[in-house]
Amino acid sequence: MGNTIGFDNEKYLRMQSEKIRERIHMFGGKLYLEFGGKLFDDYHASRVLPGFKPDSKVNMLLQLKDQAEIVIVINASDIEKNKVRGDLGITYDVDVLRLIDAFRGIGLYVGSVVLTQFSAQPAAEAFQNRLEALGVKVFRHYTIPSYPSNIPFIVSDEGFGKNEYVETSRSLVVVTAPGPGSGKMATCLSQLYHEYKRGVKAGYAKFETFPIWNLPLNHPVNLAYEAATADLNDVNMIDPFHLEAYGETAVNYNRDVEVFPVLNAMLEKIAGESPYKSPTDMGVNMAGNCIVDDEVCCRAACQEIIRRYYSALCDQRQEGALTGDEVYKVELLMNKAGVSPEDRPVIAPALERAEQTGLPAAAIQLPDGKIVTGKTSALLGASSAALLNALKALGGIQKDIHLISPIIIEPIQKLKTTHLGSVNPRLHTDEILIALSICAATNPTAELAMQQLPKLRGCEVHSTVILSHVDEDTFRRLGMNLTCEPQYQSKKLYHK
Repeated sequence: MGNTIGFDNEKYLRMQSEKIRERIHMFGGKLYLEFGGKLFDDYHASRVLPGFKPDSKVNMLLQLKDQAEIVIVINASDIEKNKVRGDLGITYDVDVLRLIDAFRGIGLYVGSVVLTQFSAQPAAEAFQNRLEALGVKVFRHYTIPSYPSNIPFIVSDEGFGKNEYVETSRSLVVVTAPGPGSGKMATCLSQLYHEYKRGVKAGYAKFETFPIWNLPLNHPVNLAYEAATADLNDVNMIDPFHLEAYGETAVNYNRDVEVFPVLNAMLEKIAGESPYKSPTDMGVNMAGNCIVDDEVCCRAACQEIIRRYYSALCDQRQEGALTGDEVYKVELLMNKAGVSPEDRPVIAPALERAEQTGLPAAAIQLPDGKIVTGKTSALLGASSAALLNALKALGGIQKDIHLISPIIIEPIQKLKTTHLGSVNPRLHTDEILIALSICAATNPTAELAMQQLPKLRGCEVHSTVILSHVDEDTFRRLGMNLTCEPQYQSKKLYHK
């Protein structure tokens, strides 16, 4: 079940870096490459394209290491508003520091940081001072009135001309950002304007993994991307410019299609002509050419759509969003893909167990397709119980054997409630794993259970209640795919 591969990662690294080299060459040796999506840890891609490694994009860049420099773009108003990156729970400015460390850590050269839409926001100025004190070059790009409609004004000394010219030294400039709406495209175009004024030929291209342009519009992999961005109002569509220019159907998304005429007009005004006839032309993505088993990717993408549906339900419950637009959108995508929650095997067993016990329950699907469940008890939460049961099943350990003696669990509970002020005495998943690892030092059976942990990567989990951040985080770190029913365990209004 879990071992089937649908995507050839090696071929992808080869083809993708080759395609980018080709594009640099096409523009005479200088390319601004707008990098969309996540550069590190692209778990969405690895879930819907089994075989795609979460760090593929970075490895691909490492093949171009000597030619590449990174420019990180952040919107000054996002710094001012303390905008937070949802998946990591850190603010965009802190994420810029994290990205610089991550790039440097693997040997990629970070040239500078650009503050876009800069209008003397105090927090942005403070951030610039902080970066400069750390030895990072910072450039300011300003808000251009009437962007992106008034092209003659934008492409002039009053528009792009006012922006500071970002000094770059390499032939491939990768423009990336902590999140969407940071101003990556405007930064690339502003740079082209300045390069041409200096007599330097340069080009622009775009790297996005999704939607995959050479898969059908309603292919599950493309539908899963729409489900993942249900909160952004992105819609996949047929690229009308590509169809007109080449008579070929290609998939792009609405924002790129809407902005293309403007972008193209800007490229013409900057460079005298545009090499592109469509938004699809601007892309360099080769992922669609590296799918080796379409059926495997379709199955994986359908499962991702169901997971996104549960995620939208829980978001709606947690944020008290009454509109339910996201839920409705993902429901439509499930219908298009021809799947429903019944197609996620871990859901029914978890609900059944909760029904039997009248308390929260959880279910885990193991790599061979077998499903184990966990119930809530005096000592353990349902997720912790399910986790231990999964490790027993994987290690061939009898069900009735205690991996962690109750004599060990009780003092931990006492510590939690008496000294650390916790209301819930039951052990969370991370606490259970720490307790198990301590037992493993003296108990061979616990040691055997610990050895099974790597096998949990890629396994599916379902909980009948919304889990605490701690449990969510543990499953994420173990590489397990979690969904929850949009219910809280208690009737309280405040949930940590």
